[in-house]
Amino acid sequence: MKLLYNSLCLAALLVLTTAGCRKYLDIVPDNVATIDNAFKMRADAEKYLYTCYNNLPQFGNEGADPGFMTGDEFATVYPVLGNINGNLYRIARGEQNIVSPIANYWDSKYFQALRECNIFLENVDKVRDLTDFEKKRWVAEVKFLKAYYHYYLVRMYGPIPIIKKNLPISASVEEVKVKRQHVDSVFNYTVSLIDEAAVDLPVILPNEFSELGRITKPIALAIKAEILTTAASPLYNGNQNYANFRNKDNEPLFSNTASPEKWQRAAQACREAITACEANGNRLYEFVPRSVTTKVSDSTQRLMSIRAAVTDKWNVELIWGASNSTGGGSRGFQSLSQARLSPFTGTIPNENIGSMLAPPLHIAEMFYSNNGVPIEEDKSYKYGTRFTALRKALKSERYYIREGYTTVQLNFDREPRFYADLGFDGGIWFGQGKNDDDNTWVLEGKLGQTGGRQGASLYSVTGYWPKKLANYNNTINDPAQQYNVEGYPFPIMRLADLYLLYAEALNESQGPSAEVYGWIDKVRARAGLKGVVESWTKFSNKSTKFSSKEGLREIIQRERLIELVFEGKRFWDLRRWKVAENYLQRSVNGWDIAQREAVNYYRVKPIYTSSFSLKDYFWPISENSLIVNPNLVQNPGW
Repeated sequence: MKLLYNSLCLAALLVLTTAGCRKYLDIVPDNVATIDNAFKMRADAEKYLYTCYNNLPQFGNEGADPGFMTGDEFATVYPVLGNINGNLYRIARGEQNIVSPIANYWDSKYFQALRECNIFLENVDKVRDLTDFEKKRWVAEVKFLKAYYHYYLVRMYGPIPIIKKNLPISASVEEVKVKRQHVDSVFNYTVSLIDEAAVDLPVILPNEFSELGRITKPIALAIKAEILTTAASPLYNGNQNYANFRNKDNEPLFSNTASPEKWQRAAQACREAITACEANGNRLYEFVPRSVTTKVSDSTQRLMSIRAAVTDKWNVELIWGASNSTGGGSRGFQSLSQARLSPFTGTIPNENIGSMLAPPLHIAEMFYSNNGVPIEEDKSYKYGTRFTALRKALKSERYYIREGYTTVQLNFDREPRFYADLGFDGGIWFGQGKNDDDNTWVLEGKLGQTGGRQGASLYSVTGYWPKKLANYNNTINDPAQQYNVEGYPFPIMRLADLYLLYAEALNESQGPSAEVYGWIDKVRARAGLKGVVESWTKFSNKSTKFSSKEGLREIIQRERLIELVFEGKRFWDLRRWKVAENYLQRSVNGWDIAQREAVNYYRVKPIYTSSFSLKDYFWPISENSLIVNPNLVQNPGW
């Protein structure tokens, strides 16, 4: 009778939480009858393994990846029309709520993913024809995935329940009412899972052809380094804003005092990950043309080393790529990033080119000058007239801007990453079927021009495009604008990211040093820039900035924001650094794209005001979840 009573109570609880959209913290299996069948034979168990993988985030998906379009890297048409999903864009515009939270992954997705990982771990021993080697590897992969889903949730929500195992179907109502755990406990548990997994993960994939995207030991160590760096960061490490954030039993959910040891632990993890990745052949990418017909100058080769480090699929710099997210199709991130470069036939543009992800002016301002320092610090950069001064591009600038084309000062005298990552009016767009420096596409973005606004949507609202995300091997069938996409795995972790994480952890744990500069300078050198010390000493009006921990922190953070722009990192970095309110509460601006003449086009035009306050550091838990489980507490401010 007790079993029946508990089951009825649990059923009643689930009725409350599954009404409508099946929103509940999914830790009780609802497919008990099929579990035994799923683990009878190797082939069936392998399918369940892939189910655990299938829950990984859709990186680069503007409607599903919170790190991609929730912050301030992109603006778009609003209300959203055309090929783009504007759900996450609503958060940037201040429309998040507690009744029906946008991107509500608390009541679905990742807790369900944890349930499926636990089902696998609890049943894999039943598989009859699985070798010990395979079983160890599969268990290690699922432990890593389980760790990653915990990590993803703690980044979004802060303190979360730790789901070590699934509750039985006979669990009591009280057992189901889980509570949130201290963030340190969540991070420590996550890292312990990765440590367990790393022992049995392969260093390289046994069958690369069929297994790309599956977890290896270098991947696990790199993500462990990211997790520990996140745990050491100000949002989680001694955050005084959450001094009174407690469970209903008065248990604290954050520590009030920052721990320097967390940065030391992060630095050690970064060092171990770099060693493992480099031993496995990872190195910073350098562009080598695929075909002898590809003719590039030294300048363009530099730009392509930057751009193709992301888009050249499974290249030597990529540590972990999202094989489930390659940016294909008319709604993929590649189409949405691609500017129109050739004339089209008909009365409206072909929808194969979405052209709707639009970096705002502050992203264009973020890149360094050609001297490798911020434009607002460069003693020789014409910062005061960056929005107003117009001039024609010189012959010496022809690999960046069409010779003789008139554009604004903001687009001149910039570092190579500016020209590699951004498309803009008058800018050269290498690739897309034209791989000869003497015959390249030129983006013309003003009204009435090929890349300018042509219809109700399908255009850049700012006058900039994230060229970085469009594979140069994609082709445009001129003049019909048919866009053929060569997919690539969206980068979850690449070596440049890991180098900069290490530089950050070393600076925070030890302060400035030649070693810290060295890791930053590796990334800068690939971008064609001098080292930190030389650049700031010679060109910055803050010539000693690099010599203090605080100054070098600013440099490292700026370097990450530039190097990893559009890769879904900026939003999470701004949060963990606890500086998001300085960036995400602002006027988001672009050029006046409704104008035909340069003198009018290059006028700053507000698009919207982004919204961010203290409460936005963590997602709200839905009101319904708080009603169903009275042991839960809401995140501060909601």
